[in-house]
Amino acid sequence: MLGQNHTTVTEFILIGFSPFPQLQLPFFLPFFVLFLLMYLFTLLGNLLIMLAVWREQSLHKPMYFFLCTLSISEIAYTMVINPRMFADLVSTHHTISFWGCANQMFFTFAFGLAHCFLLTIMGYDRYVAICHPLRYNVLMSSQVCVWLVASSWLSGIVMGLVITLPIFNLTFCGPNVIHHFFCQVPPLLKLACGDASAVAIGIGLLYIIVLLGCFSLIFLSYTFIAATILKIPSAEGRRKAFSTCASHLIVVIIHYGFSSVVHLKSKALEALEGDTLMGISYSVLTPFLSPIIFSLRNKELKDALKKVLLRSLCPSRL
Repeated sequence: MLGQNHTTVTEFILIGFSPFPQLQLPFFLPFFVLFLLMYLFTLLGNLLIMLAVWREQSLHKPMYFFLCTLSISEIAYTMVINPRMFADLVSTHHTISFWGCANQMFFTFAFGLAHCFLLTIMGYDRYVAICHPLRYNVLMSSQVCVWLVASSWLSGIVMGLVITLPIFNLTFCGPNVIHHFFCQVPPLLKLACGDASAVAIGIGLLYIIVLLGCFSLIFLSYTFIAATILKIPSAEGRRKAFSTCASHLIVVIIHYGFSSVVHLKSKALEALEGDTLMGISYSVLTPFLSPIIFSLRNKELKDALKKVLLRSLCPSRL
């Protein structure tokens, strides 16, 4: 369990995108259709990547193993948030139980932070591949890869508990209206009875340390990568070396760009109300872009995806 319940509040009401539930679907219907299609494409894209990595022997490499686990974390993260969001858009009953809210927040942080750690590991993998190619098979052995992925998931779970436990051990005595489409930290802290500033500051500092720590490690990896690539004498060699990490770099920029805007923009407790429109960026938009970028920017993966699709659609031709 996620802590002892000291509250008279047994459920919360998710406002979503509008404080008027009866007007929400008519006004947001075009966005509902768009977001639903993007979400379905996200699931399909990540499932295809996982299938391609599993079925194609040529993709049985550390880089694609990490990409496969990244797809798993992305599917898990979006499934925690998006189905509930879509259900609330088409209904007028927007309540979520106290423990349902706690579990949603825990899994959101667990999968989201595991995603950050996996992106960091992928940066390290590219650093080893480009800067220490002769030692790559030793430094990135199958045992090391499994250990790195397991550590990422375990760290995400621990961090999720560290963030969620203090919040749901606060006293909630009403009101119980969350100004967001899922259980987010800032609007929940505004509902706590008494002073929640210590919890807000602690969680904010922890999140900043994790974000900046992961980003700093990725930045350091790419600093060494850039220095190594610039030493390659031929332009074609430099292009090939950079192409192996271009998709990861683009996803990192998008991921941390949105995370910085959403999570680091406000520091005062009075300004902690969740921004629902910005929440769409990391619950729908970023997961939607990720499989597209990895598929289009990686020729080996693109060819493998074509083979998988051809085998599925036209098995007699292969």
